[in-house]
Amino acid sequence: MAKIRIGDLLLNAGLITEEQLREAIAEQQSTRERLGDVLIRHGVVSEQQLLEALEFQLGIPQVSLSLQRPEDEAVRLVPKDMLHRYHVVPVRVAHNRLMLAMADPLDYFAIDDVRMKTGLQVQPLLTSRADIEGALSSLEMRGSCEGRPFQEGYDQESDTPIMDENSPVVQTVNEILERAVSLGASDVHFDPGPDSVAVRLRVDGVLRTERILPKTMQAMVTARIKVQSNLDVAERRLPQDGRFRHQVDGRDVDIRVSTLPTIHEEKTVLRLFDVSLGLLRVDKIGLSEGNLETVKRMLRASSGMLLVTGPTGSGKTSTVYAALAELNKSDVNIITVEDPVEYQIGGVNQVAVNAATGLTFSSGLRSILRQDPDIIMVGEIRDGETAEIATRAALTGHLVLSTLHTGGAVETIARMVDMGVEPYLVASAIHGVVAQRLVRRVCPNCSMPHQPTEGEFTWMRQSLAGMMHDDDALEYALGDAENFLNDAQFKSGKGCPTCAHTGYRGRFSIHEVMLVDETLRTLISDQSSADLIRQHLKKRGFQSLIQDGIRKAAAGWTSISEVMRVGWSE
Repeated sequence: MAKIRIGDLLLNAGLITEEQLREAIAEQQSTRERLGDVLIRHGVVSEQQLLEALEFQLGIPQVSLSLQRPEDEAVRLVPKDMLHRYHVVPVRVAHNRLMLAMADPLDYFAIDDVRMKTGLQVQPLLTSRADIEGALSSLEMRGSCEGRPFQEGYDQESDTPIMDENSPVVQTVNEILERAVSLGASDVHFDPGPDSVAVRLRVDGVLRTERILPKTMQAMVTARIKVQSNLDVAERRLPQDGRFRHQVDGRDVDIRVSTLPTIHEEKTVLRLFDVSLGLLRVDKIGLSEGNLETVKRMLRASSGMLLVTGPTGSGKTSTVYAALAELNKSDVNIITVEDPVEYQIGGVNQVAVNAATGLTFSSGLRSILRQDPDIIMVGEIRDGETAEIATRAALTGHLVLSTLHTGGAVETIARMVDMGVEPYLVASAIHGVVAQRLVRRVCPNCSMPHQPTEGEFTWMRQSLAGMMHDDDALEYALGDAENFLNDAQFKSGKGCPTCAHTGYRGRFSIHEVMLVDETLRTLISDQSSADLIRQHLKKRGFQSLIQDGIRKAAAGWTSISEVMRVGWSE
C-alpha cells in the first residue's frame, strides 16, 4: 500500500497553506503528536474538516459508533490493549474482512498490526476521536458488567462505579455531556428500552440518536446522574427533579435533571444551560432593525408590562434575560421571581419559586411589591391570580417583564382577558408584546443558492402582501412582494457531516413586535375582534412572524421550508 501523508491531503484540499503545514510539521517533531492533532489543536482545521477531507480524498466511508454497535465477534478478535494503544474499534467481520473504526486511517502500523493479529484483511472506517473514546468506554462497561444483574437496580452496597472518576460509567456520562455541549444540544434523553438504552440529543430543536448503551449500564448511569444532582438513588417509583453543575473544557454547564419511571425502568432527561456563554444583549437576539428599535423604546418606559410570548422552547426566557441585561443599572432595583432561576445575574435580586414552602409566582410577586422594586420580572404568567397582580403592578409605576404561552402578539390580548383580567386593565397595562419562534439556521459549511419553487414563491408573496380585502391594494402589495423576492438571495443546506446531514446548524429567532398605541388601547378596551386589531397593526407596518421569517430567509439566514414549518401559527 502506497504511503499517503495527511499533510498533502489537506494541502490538496485547500484546507491549509504550505506555511501552516511547515509550522505544524516542525511542532510535531518536538511534541511527537500526530500531524492532524497539531493542526486541530491550533484551530487550523476542525476534526470534522479533517474527516471530510479523508473521506473525499481517500474514499474511506465514515461510521457512527453510537448508531452502529460493534459486534461481539469482531471485538473479541483484537486484544484490549491493542484497541487502546491504536485508538481503534472493531465494528464487524464480513467476507474475511475486519471493518475497523479509526480516527486516523493513515496509521499503517495499526492496520498492519491488527491484520497480523487477526489474520483478516482490514478495512478502515472513519470516525471521530470522541466516537472512538465513547465506544471504548462502552466496551469496558460491557465487559465489567458481564453477568451482573444491574437491570434489577443499582447495588448501593458498592458505590465505587458511580463515584470513581476513572470508572467506565462515570467516563461514559462525562463523554455524553461533552458531546452534547460540543454539538450545542439543549437536552439529553436517556430512553430505556427492553434491551438497551438510547441516548438522544436535541440539537437545533430536533431529537437524534447519538449512541446506544447496553441495558446493563442503565441503572448505573441513572444512579450517577442522581448522585450528581442530589436525588434519592433508591427511589425509582416516583419522578424526581434536580440540578447540578458540570465543567466541560473549562466551561460551566448548568444541568437540570428530570427522572420518570417507565415500564422499562427510569427515563432521564437533562436540560443543558451553558453558563459560560453569558447573557445575550438585546441587539444580539436576532431582531430586525425596525423591531430592535421598537423593543428598545419599550424598555425605556418607566412603567407598564412587556410580555414575551411563544410556545415552549421558543427562546422566551433568553429574550427576557437579554432585556434584563439591558435594564440592569446601579440606579434601579430589579427583582425577579422564577421557576427555576436559570441564569444568575449580578446586581439582580432573583427569587426561586418553591411550591413545597408555599412560595408561588403570585405569593412571591406580592412580596416583591413590598421591596420597593423599579423593575419586576415574573418568569411566567400561568394563572389568573398572577396575571392580575402583575397587571396591577404595571399600573402602579413598575416596569413588569414576563412570558406567556400564546401563538402570537395579537392572541396575547385575548389570553390575558381569558385569565380574568378586565379588558380596560389589559389595555392600560400592556406596553408591548414580543412574539417569537426559533428557526434553524442554514449550515454555513454546506449552504448553497436555492431557487424557490412556484408553490414557495406563491406562499411568500401572499404572506408578505398580507390578507388585504381591497383588490387594488392587494394587487399592488403582491407586485411589491414579487419585486422583493426576485432580488432575494435564498439558500438551503445540502447536508454534510458538520450538520449531521440535516442542512442546518444552530438556531435564531424570528419575531413580531406589537407596540400598544392609543388607538390599540381603545380597540382592546372595546373588546374589538382580533381581525380589527390586525388591520390597525398592518396600517402601522406591523410585520408578522412569518413575514419576519421570510425576510430573514431572503437574507440567507434560514431556508424557506424552515419558515414554512413554523407557519402553522399564522
